[in-house]
Amino acid sequence: MNGNDIVIVSATRTAIGKFGGQFATTSAIELGTTVAKAAIQKANLSPEQIDTVIFGNVLQAGLGQNPARQVGLGAGLNHASTAVTINEVCGSGLKAIISAAQAIRLGDAKIVLAGGMENMSLAPHLLQQRFAPKNGPVTLVDSLFNDGLTDAYSQDAMGITAENIVEKYGFTREEQDAFAVASQQKAAKAQAEGRFASEITPVAVFNRKTKSDDLKVTDEFIRPNSTVETLAGLKPSFKKDGTVTAGNASGIN
Repeated sequence: MNGNDIVIVSATRTAIGKFGGQFATTSAIELGTTVAKAAIQKANLSPEQIDTVIFGNVLQAGLGQNPARQVGLGAGLNHASTAVTINEVCGSGLKAIISAAQAIRLGDAKIVLAGGMENMSLAPHLLQQRFAPKNGPVTLVDSLFNDGLTDAYSQDAMGITAENIVEKYGFTREEQDAFAVASQQKAAKAQAEGRFASEITPVAVFNRKTKSDDLKVTDEFIRPNSTVETLAGLKPSFKKDGTVTAGNASGIN
């Protein structure tokens, strides 16, 4: 390693929550701030040493100005630090890491806090107008689908992208289901063996029943009982004659 090398000195994540699950009331800002604090601590750094924050975030409606800035200040960074929020849809978090490396390479920063944060469960419904109509009903827009899961030009759902790839490369429904089941089984095995424990930072979520915080440390989305037979019984989700289903597609969380 030489003086020009760029290194990741620490990394962590929250557990993955299912849609409407354990993080149904925890904002993306809270999730991002929690892991930011943990990453800084794991790196044995002080927040004041960090020059800038670059975070990916797609569903920003209602989160307030510059979510990355909120994470930085929440993690204790100096007010003189800078922050950039990136929206490159599913690639936002990865783009944040790439941008961090570029900033260091260009000499714009020495230490960068970078990552991604999202909570689909809290994506709001929107009224796309400022003034009330004089007559007739108004229509709400689901920001989860409008801003996150639907192509703005073609108006195709994200799942259609998978169907297009299936058609292009000739993947069969059976191949997709088998891959999905294998993925679930590998994840379940890794979870049972505690292989995710070291990478997950606990998130405190208020429990209304006990009036205290519960620490969430377990991925919810893993389905260890998935089988090729159960997946074969699911109907296509995006096309009448399609092969992408709720069982072999990526989920929302």
